[in-house]
Amino acid sequence: MTPGPFHSISFSFRPRLLASLHGYTREDFRADLFAGITVAMVALPLAMAFGIGSGVSPLQGLVTAVVGGLIVSLLGGSKVQIAGPAGAFVALLYTIAEKYGVANLLLSTMMAGVLLFAMGALHLGSLVRLIPVPIVIGFTSGIAVIIAISQFRDFLGIAVAKMPSNFFSQMKVIADHIETTNLYAVLTGLVSLLIIVAWPVAREGADSRLRQLTAKLPATIVVLFASSLVVHFAQLPIETIGTRFGELPRGMPMPHFPDFEWASAQNLFGATISIALLGAIESLLCARVADDLIHERHDPNQELMAQGIANFVAPLFGGIGVTGTIARTITNVKSGARSPVAGIVHALALLVVIVAAAPVAEHIPLAAMAAILLWVAFNMGNWREFPKLKRFSLFYRVTMLSTFALTVILDVTVAVQVGLILASLFFIFRMSQLTTVEPIILPAQRALLADGRRVAAWRVFGTLFFGSVTKIENLLDSKVKPPDVVVLDLHQVISMDNSGLDALEHLHEHLARHDSRMVLVAPNDQPMSLLRRSGFLARGERIAVFLTMEEALGSFG
Repeated sequence: MTPGPFHSISFSFRPRLLASLHGYTREDFRADLFAGITVAMVALPLAMAFGIGSGVSPLQGLVTAVVGGLIVSLLGGSKVQIAGPAGAFVALLYTIAEKYGVANLLLSTMMAGVLLFAMGALHLGSLVRLIPVPIVIGFTSGIAVIIAISQFRDFLGIAVAKMPSNFFSQMKVIADHIETTNLYAVLTGLVSLLIIVAWPVAREGADSRLRQLTAKLPATIVVLFASSLVVHFAQLPIETIGTRFGELPRGMPMPHFPDFEWASAQNLFGATISIALLGAIESLLCARVADDLIHERHDPNQELMAQGIANFVAPLFGGIGVTGTIARTITNVKSGARSPVAGIVHALALLVVIVAAAPVAEHIPLAAMAAILLWVAFNMGNWREFPKLKRFSLFYRVTMLSTFALTVILDVTVAVQVGLILASLFFIFRMSQLTTVEPIILPAQRALLADGRRVAAWRVFGTLFFGSVTKIENLLDSKVKPPDVVVLDLHQVISMDNSGLDALEHLHEHLARHDSRMVLVAPNDQPMSLLRRSGFLARGERIAVFLTMEEALGSFG
């Protein structure tokens, strides 16, 4: 069992690959080999598309898939997770590259890698699971909208040298240059999108040979080759990878530390946090999806350390941010992967493509790449959750919609921060509403003792914490003499923090000034421990603790 973040921390580094190789057979390798090659075919167009969408070259996207995918499969904490460039990173990385330059983007990615490794080493992997669902849905859907908008230029063939990263600026640029729309690019994009949506062909009839044949070939691969051939031989006047990025070199680039300027690098703290936070969320969410498919649990801390190493090493080769990828991981599982060897095969297969076929990619039209990313954006967003919002509380709706809007308008980091603040405030409010203090109706002989003393009792339910202490503070009217004995039944109090303790202390002081007593009934372990450690119970005869209400009422005579 993976230690939680609040247990004693002891560093451990145990890649899942080592355990997977015990008893590894030839049949396992065949299954992993087939799955790895299948995933590589899916990853090839996506890696190039995510590279272009992130503001770098398609080769850098492929390099990211090779280096990141290889390292995470070798060192990660999941048996089947496939890592590489992801759609979730596109908007964030494009913004950083546009604002600080590609060199500083690579540097911030490396620093994020160090932070990710530290998070895993300190056993903080389980904390990522504490991010509320509406925040995840909100920022994921917001990122999908940003990806879609960022592809309008290439899908429409609009003549703009460079798109800004700001949402409103992007919309203005598109509107100002809409008259430059290239109909050939639009037609190429629409046909490409239609093929992706309709693939595999012959959907009706599960026994169709044509369907069985086409189902083995990813639609994105078909789109890349078909559109490249048409554009090349028909000499269509639309922009391609070659016309924008020039000739793509064969082979992996030599590793080198990215060039940067300290003047701008010192401003990368926010970018670093954003990449690390988004990478951690995306990779661990992906690993959880994989867990549900293979019915095994991943090691979140090991996964974060592997992601950290991958994000530190990939930029040395020109790669961008690395994280777990849900679509490729699901493809890996459904293709029969049995171990991280499948991920290694996927990375090596992509390396072969870089070495042998990089120049062919120069003929790929950018409109076709935009169609791929539009389809990715459509599948990435949780659109079905929006009509369901009316079923949920106002707090849920505000958190999700705020995160969604801020992701689109500002950026992911601000959106997640605001979402977490809202979720925390709403949680505090809900917990305070669940905490109640109700009067207990006592029999006449118990409420008024023979010696004339008055007894009043209340039952406290919930949690006594900083958000609910007013219910204790308002228990008695400070202008009216309190009862001679105040009984608080605490057996339904789950926990108590120092603010709750402080409220009890003030109530006790108020009672002491009027020569009244406080009686506590059946406090649970956590509140009782705090009451003892604070010295609250060692305050003389004006405070007492009983196990039951009967014992407490019987002690008054």
